[in-house]
Amino acid sequence: MKIFLLFLLFIFPVNAIRLTSIIRLSNLIDHTCKQTPYYELCVSTLKSNPKSADADICGLAKIIVTSLDSKASDALDQINDLLQDELTLDPATEQALGVCAERYNVILNGDIPQTMAALDTGNYKFAQKGTNDAAVEVSACEKEFTGKSKSPLYELNKEVRRISIVAAAIVKVIINS
Repeated sequence: MKIFLLFLLFIFPVNAIRLTSIIRLSNLIDHTCKQTPYYELCVSTLKSNPKSADADICGLAKIIVTSLDSKASDALDQINDLLQDELTLDPATEQALGVCAERYNVILNGDIPQTMAALDTGNYKFAQKGTNDAAVEVSACEKEFTGKSKSPLYELNKEVRRISIVAAAIVKVIINS
């Protein structure tokens, strides 16, 4: 019986510390995501990344920007796949997809690396500018299809734009804290 009690005394403090960390993380994610326009997207993105367990708010911003990078890469891959099938594309759609490829290259080769560098150096205003610009680039891509044809990228563009907006909102929280 004494061994069992000693075992319980040893186990509970360790679990109490772990539980406190989980509660702190959950509170930080919840508090941060409530300040974004897409709460559910923010929470699900952050909680799906194991690095969020030890992240501060700047770390959470980096996780969201990393997710933005992944989604933007998916979009560019889809654009390239669609452009490969040029026999079934009408000229207006092909042109719009070409412009979208340029826009996504700006996001992937400019906005995201600059945002990550700005987060690393504490230049949060510049990081916010990069995340906002990514949302603008996605909107510009989607507008290429207005009046021409239905966008084959609509859902993915919407997702990338929303994650960009979440990233910008989290950086704004950092700026205002």
